Amino acid sequence: MCANGVNTQQLKDTVTQIDEAIALTRRWTHRMYHLADNGQMERSSKQLQKIQNALDDIREMLDEAQDAIDRDDADNGVTVTVV
Repeated sequence: MCANGVNTQQLKDTVTQIDEAIALTRRWTHRMYHLADNGQMERSSKQLQKIQNALDDIREMLDEAQDAIDRDDADNGVTVTVV
């Protein structure tokens, strides 16, 4: 549905694509963390772990964005009736 000139489904789908890309990046970062940790590269592994945590936070914010889109779409004041 469109709300205020915005295709809300397209917006939701785009947020999902961003989330999927970040999930992939998070998996790669997790693998590199283990590589650095197993290689006893303490500073590198610590930094990679921080990045993982930040990516987790971003994914949580994207979930919140999806919820916000749903709420905005429900509150758009448009009523559809079958005739």
